[in-house]
Amino acid sequence: MKPDCTVIDDLSAPHPHAAIGARWELISDRVMGGVSRGVMERERVAGRMALRMRGAVSLENNGGFVQMALDLSPDGGTVDARAWRGIELDVLGNGEAYNLHLRTADVTRPWQSYRQSFTATREWRGLRLSFADFQPHRLDAALDLSRLRRLGLVAIGRAFDADLALAGIRFFR
Repeated sequence: MKPDCTVIDDLSAPHPHAAIGARWELISDRVMGGVSRGVMERERVAGRMALRMRGAVSLENNGGFVQMALDLSPDGGTVDARAWRGIELDVLGNGEAYNLHLRTADVTRPWQSYRQSFTATREWRGLRLSFADFQPHRLDAALDLSRLRRLGLVAIGRAFDADLALAGIRFFR
């Protein structure tokens, strides 16, 4: 464990639970009539245990996403993340761009979030995504880190085959 980090999930808990006690869930645009499909599994990927999301993102029927999401508190409450500078994740993928979405207690609509893109390369790498670089999507409010509620790793916005593996995710200072 890095001294400047606090674990969100290190894959030490039985699937689909995260180390913080909350459960990962797979969500797709099917909840709103889309036809994207995906699966989320815990498996060994390139030598590391990982939470892996695979699927096909489709823009048909106004769709366009597949995501693995996690509440940041097991009871569905909020977390005060003001002590951290951002989120660090260990990812491997298929060379495609993905998003990390954050939701706060102030986000009331399913299409609203704070977003940052990243590329998941074909080799494991650690990425640090600073809270200062997250952009509001379909809302005007600034990101309130004192009331962070949920995060999602998302394949979104274009038709493509998603393959994203996560071996760890942490807050960093």
